[in-house]
This record gives sequence, structure tokens and C-alpha cells, in this order.
Amino acid sequence: MWRRISALLIPTAIAVAIIAYMLVPIWSDLLEAIRTAVPFYFVAAVAVCVVAWALRGWRYRAILNGLGIRPTLGFAMACIFVSQTANLVIPARLGDIVRVFLLKHQFQTTYSQGISSIAVERIYDIVTVALLGLVSIPFFLDFPTEYYALIVVPLIGGAIFLVVLLLAGRIRTKNRVASIILQMLDEIRTVSLSPRSMLVLGGVSIVIWLVDIAVCIFVVLMFHAPLDIPSVTLAIVIGNLVKAVPITPGGLGTYEFTVAAILQRGGIPHVAATLIAFIDHLIKNMVTVIGGVVSVYVFGDWMFDVLKGVFNRTVVKGEKLGD
Repeated sequence: MWRRISALLIPTAIAVAIIAYMLVPIWSDLLEAIRTAVPFYFVAAVAVCVVAWALRGWRYRAILNGLGIRPTLGFAMACIFVSQTANLVIPARLGDIVRVFLLKHQFQTTYSQGISSIAVERIYDIVTVALLGLVSIPFFLDFPTEYYALIVVPLIGGAIFLVVLLLAGRIRTKNRVASIILQMLDEIRTVSLSPRSMLVLGGVSIVIWLVDIAVCIFVVLMFHAPLDIPSVTLAIVIGNLVKAVPITPGGLGTYEFTVAAILQRGGIPHVAATLIAFIDHLIKNMVTVIGGVVSVYVFGDWMFDVLKGVFNRTVVKGEKLGD
């Protein structure tokens, strides 16, 4: 019991400590900056964020279609909304597992199909973000060298995983665990490596992250800060790559700290950079939570029951991976 509690409390405590460290010393300056903010750009940022979610839902539906699953756009968006909302509470990004059970309940999918769909989405996200960062580095005059690894490692990892996918199709085994892994790799390869899927999923992924960057651009304009698009791009890139490391629930604290640090290196004053980082993440999390709550309400009691079952470990009672 204590191990479960500490698994939630320790990451949350880290997030709170980081946030307090950033906000407490400049609290009065932050209040003044908020007072002079332009509300129009806040509304624009929220609207653009909603567009990004619609694109994510469309991409996830395309991924599921590649696995032979035919959800509506609304259901695909709901899956992402609910799982990402869970990620804001559950550490180690374990909220993603919720999607596996939502798909199984609604479409009788296997666990491997659910996990494969998430893997494809995550791979395209990480590789796309890293590529945008790589393209932006030459335009950033004072790029922190300590962040190079965050961009290079995902690209190298993506290349290695591509080789693994290509080689895995030639392997045959009677081992149950190994066969499940090979099945998932085969599903990932089928969905993600055809010329059409690479063009569609890759193109949509680029648009998704450009829209995500646009949210931060509107927040910069909201606080009258000097706008440097390469700085904003790298801030969002590095922030999301750091966020992918499950130190705190939803990357709370670590995301803001990283985005603010990069924006400062790009010439934005300390107070403005800190406020931009927090408001940017607040908007994205706000849209996520509202979308998650609306999704549970629209789809009814069954979705709530599945969520409760996942958290209580009753949904998987007596079931095995791959069933």
C-alpha cells in the first residue's frame, strides 16, 4: 500500500517543489504581467489548442484504421483525451493504458492492438518533435549544448527501431512472450511503414506539432514578449522531450522549467519566460481535462466503469496480455 502511495506522492512532490521554486521569488512580477496581458491571444491559443486535439484524433483514427479498427473521430479523440487526462494524475505515463481497455471494451480488440496503436502514435510524436528541433537549432544563436542529446538520442532511437521493425518480420518463435512482442512489432510495421502511412502520419504529425508551437506563440504575444520563432520552437521541442521522461505526472514542473529556460536563452526576460511556460502548459492541460471530462460524460457510464476498473485492477482480473 505504501509503495503505491509513494509512487504517486513522490512525483507529485517533485512537481510542486519545482513549481514553487520557479514562482515564489517572482510572484508579484507575475501578477503585474498577468494584469497587462492581452485576453484575445489567450482565446486564440485555446482555439488553436482545440484544433491540435482534433488533428490528434484524426491521426489516431488513421492508426486504428491501419489495425482494422473503425472508430469514429469522436471516439478516437475521446480515447486520447481520457488517457491524457489520466496521465495528469498517474505517474510514469501509465494513463496511456486506459486506451487499451477502452478499445477492448468498444471494439473487442486485443491488448497487443491497443499497445501497438499507442506505440505508433508515440514514435511519430517523438521523432517529429526531434526533427523540428534539429531543423531549428541553426536559427538559435545560443543553443544550450546540454540539450543536444535530447534531440539526437530520439532520432538515433527511431532509426534503430526502424531496423528492428524490418528485421522482426523475418523472426519466427514458439515462445509465447516473444510471439506477442513480434505480433506487436508486426502490427506497428503494418500501420507505420507503408509509403502511404509514412506520408499521412508523418505529415499530420508535423502539422500537429506546428500547431502546438503556435499555441505558445500566441501566449508570447499575450504578454508582449519579444517573439523569436526558433526560440519558441526549441522551447516546445525540448520541453516535450523532457516531459516524455516520466519524472512527474503530466510533466508538471519539468516542462515549465525547461520551456522557461530555453525562452530565456532566446532573449525573453525571466518573468515573461516563466509566465509564458506556465500559461502555455495550463492551456494545454485545461483543454485536455475539459476534453477528458466531456468524453466520459458523452460516452456514458461504461467509460467511467472501464476507467474505475483499470484503476482498481479489476478489468484485467483473470485476463492475460494478448487475449
